[in-house]
Amino acid sequence: MSEVKLVATTRTDFGKGAARRTRRAGRIPAVLYGHGSDPLHVSLPGHETFLALKHANALFAIEIDGKTTLAITKDVQREPVRNVIEHVDLLIVKQGETVSVEIPVVITGESFSGTIHIVEHQTVTLEAEATHLPQSVEVSIEGLEAGATVTAGELTLPQGSTLVTDADAVIVAITAPQATAADREADAVAADIAASQSAASAAAAEA
Repeated sequence: MSEVKLVATTRTDFGKGAARRTRRAGRIPAVLYGHGSDPLHVSLPGHETFLALKHANALFAIEIDGKTTLAITKDVQREPVRNVIEHVDLLIVKQGETVSVEIPVVITGESFSGTIHIVEHQTVTLEAEATHLPQSVEVSIEGLEAGATVTAGELTLPQGSTLVTDADAVIVAITAPQATAADREADAVAADIAASQSAASAAAAEA
């Protein structure tokens, strides 16, 4: 994904009241930090930032007073009910440096007929160049049978990335569906009803 250019405005008012006013104005409170610089409190354009954050590990080109700073997202605070973005933490990065980031796992393919897959880890941690961060890691389960697993060490990593997650960590496991006690009880009740209906039909036929 190419750089997402956002024009930021420096914030001088702080606190919950100031943050609410910023959000009412259609902007998102944020802080820029890293590389030994003092944290810089800014506000970002709400709609553009919301769209950019739909992409994992987007690279931002933040323009402040005519100067552009590259940054990646380190934390996004959301209001849990409405999923409104309340605050964004941005880490300043430079061309050529590497950073550790969590990358979403994307499952592809279908496991063997009659099996299901269980995702044990939704993300893996990779080290990659800050300005060329991968968006996701694909995990193929095509044709895998019950009992099979895919570990982090078996993943095909994006070019230029290094695995940080434990190589033995199970990312996805293939298993056969297991009937629950409720399922077995329901089956037993259905069998009893069927037997009763069969017996009643036989009795009626004899009469």
